[in-house]
Amino acid sequence: MTVDKQLRLLPHVAFDHVKLLNFVSNEMSIDSHTITAIKTLRRSIDARHKQVYVNLTVRVYIEEQPPIEEYSHVNYKDVSDRQQVIVVGEGPAGLFASLRLIELGLRPIIIERGKDVRSRKKDLALIAKRQSIDPESNYCFGEGGAGAYSDGKLYTRSKKRGDVNKILGILCQHGAPVQILSDSHPHIGTDRLPIVIENIRKTIIKCGGEIHHQTCMVGLIIENNQVVGIETNNSLTHTQTTYNGMVILATGHSARDVYNYLFHLGIEMEAKGIAVGIRLEHRSDTIDRMQYHSPNGRGKYLPAAEYSFVAQRNGRGVYSFCMCPGGFVIPSATANDQVVVNGMSPSNRGGKWSNSGMVVEIRPEDVSGDDVLKVMNYQISLERDAWLQGGMKQMAPAQRMCDFVNGKLSYDLPESSYTPGLLSSPLHFWLPQTIVSRLREGFAIFEEKCPGFLTNEATCIAVETRTSSPLRILRDTKTLNHVKIKGLYPCGEGAGYAGGIVSAAMDGERCAESVAMQLL
Repeated sequence: MTVDKQLRLLPHVAFDHVKLLNFVSNEMSIDSHTITAIKTLRRSIDARHKQVYVNLTVRVYIEEQPPIEEYSHVNYKDVSDRQQVIVVGEGPAGLFASLRLIELGLRPIIIERGKDVRSRKKDLALIAKRQSIDPESNYCFGEGGAGAYSDGKLYTRSKKRGDVNKILGILCQHGAPVQILSDSHPHIGTDRLPIVIENIRKTIIKCGGEIHHQTCMVGLIIENNQVVGIETNNSLTHTQTTYNGMVILATGHSARDVYNYLFHLGIEMEAKGIAVGIRLEHRSDTIDRMQYHSPNGRGKYLPAAEYSFVAQRNGRGVYSFCMCPGGFVIPSATANDQVVVNGMSPSNRGGKWSNSGMVVEIRPEDVSGDDVLKVMNYQISLERDAWLQGGMKQMAPAQRMCDFVNGKLSYDLPESSYTPGLLSSPLHFWLPQTIVSRLREGFAIFEEKCPGFLTNEATCIAVETRTSSPLRILRDTKTLNHVKIKGLYPCGEGAGYAGGIVSAAMDGERCAESVAMQLL
C-alpha cells in the first residue's frame, strides 16, 4: 500500500531520515517497522517567516517495496542507417534535439564549434592565468553550451513548452542526482553536469549519431528557398566539409558570427529584449543569516540560502537573475576585447560567496536605431566598456554596493571569488544612467524587503549582459520551420525561444519532432 502525504516540518526533522520516519509513523498511527520506504515527491523551503519550515510531499510505502527506477527510462535504438538531420550546436537544445531524433528514428549529426566538455575545462582554467579568452572554447562555447560550466540550475517547472519531468528523467538516466525530480529549485552543479553531458554524448554516438567538435558552420546550403545542408570548417585540421540534411540551428545566445551571417544572408529575424546589469556578490553567510532570520545562518540542515527579487522602476523590470548560493563569479566573455560576468555553483553550494545577476530590463525600443542587430551591438558596447575599465584584460571593473548607490569610488574592494581579479571602477559613472538609476532604486526596495541586503561588504561586478538572446530568428508557430526558408529550424535560447537548460531542452525536443513530421 502507498499513501501520499503533505508535510510541513522543521529542518532537523525533514532532513533526518530517522526523525522523518518516526514523524510519519506517528502521524499515520502505524508501526514504523511497516514502513518500507519514504519517497520525496516534492520539497521546498519556506523561509518567509522567522521560523523556517520545509514543505514535503512524500509517498509512504507500507509493507511494499518502491519501484527501482524513480523515472521513466527512455530506450534509444540504433539509427546508424537512418536519414540524417544536422544539429548545429551541442548545448541543451542541440543535445536534447539529438536524443529526440534518435527516439523518432532519425540520425543526428552534431556540429559543435567548441571542444568536448573535458578539454573545454582546461581552457577555462587558463583564463585567469593568461588573462585572455579562447574565442572557440570558453564558458559559452563548447560541448554542453553555456550551462555546462555556469551552474547547471534547472529553473523551470512550467509545462507550457513540453514535458519537464521527461527532461529531468533523461538527465537522471545519464547521471544527474535523483533529487532534481523533487526539489522545487533543482540544481545539478558544475562539478556533476559535465559528467551528465559526457554520458549523453556516449548515448548519441552509441546509437549511430555523429558529433564533430571544433567544427564551425560557415554557411547554409540553400536550394530553391530550402536549406539542404551546411558548409563547415574544422579549426583543428582546417578541413572544410559539407553535411547534407535539414538543419536544427541551436547555436546558443552568444554566437554573434552566426547572427551576422544570417543578417547579411537576409534571413528574417527581429530584435529582442534582454536584461543588463551587474553581478552582485555577498558573503554566503550574510545571505544565510538574512534569509533564514538567524544569527547562526543556515545551521546543520538547511542548504545555502537563495533569494529572488523583482521590482518595477519607471516601466522596466529590475530583478535578480541566476542566483548562485555558495558559488563563484566567472568570466563569460567570448572574445578578448570584452568583459562579461556570470555565476556558477558546485553541487554542494559550499563556497564562501553567493552571487546573483542584478539586471534591468532592456526592450528593443530602448536602443536607438532600427537594425535588427541593434540590441546585440548594445551588448557589445557595454562589454567593451567593461574591458577598457578592467585594464584591457579579463579583470572585471567593480565597486562596493553602497558606494555604487551613493556615487562614490571604492578605494578598496572586498575579497572575491572572481579569479581573474577585480579593478575598482566608478560603475555609477560609466554604465548607462538608465541602468544605474533603476539598479539603485531596486536595491533600496530589496533592502526594505530583506534588511542587511544593501551593504558595502557586497560587491557590484560588471558587466552582466548575456542573460538571453538579443534577437529572435523568426519561425512558424506551428511547424517551427523558419518563416521563409524551409528545412531550417531555429531552436533554443540562441534563436530566442528558450531561457535556460530545461526550456532549451524542451524546445530542442519540439524542433526534432517537427523535423520528424516532415521526414517520416
